[in-house]
Amino acid sequence: MRPMTRRAMTGALLATALAGSTSMPAHSAPAAPASLYAPSALVMTTGHGEKAATTTPERAVTVNCAYTTSGTHPDPRQACADLDRVNGDLDRLATLRGNDAGQPCTREYNPIVVTVQGVWRGTRINYEHTFANPCIKETQGAAAFAF
Repeated sequence: MRPMTRRAMTGALLATALAGSTSMPAHSAPAAPASLYAPSALVMTTGHGEKAATTTPERAVTVNCAYTTSGTHPDPRQACADLDRVNGDLDRLATLRGNDAGQPCTREYNPIVVTVQGVWRGTRINYEHTFANPCIKETQGAAAFAF
């Protein structure tokens, strides 16, 4: 998929995830924020390949980690908990499981790329990482990348 198409798809998913909290009638005065929590809404994609620019996304999920957790992720509550533990630093997710990952992985090279775009605690996130194979993605990505 071309980069522009990927951005359009990600933008549409992110807009859908945030639509409920940002919609306000045009004629009303700005109200007090509904929550004191900074927005945390992410769109995660995965696909087989080495780079997101040359890979067609095979799966896309949303995660909303504001005051309550929601989204299309299979386990949004655990994904948000993992992201909280690493303070949104997606490169540190592999440290959550430590040496006892519970699942040995082969050395097969079947690259899978994960992208994460959105907002984490008010900070813009644009992340891309290529794992050697799906097993390593599941092991090193903790619950956040288990989709």
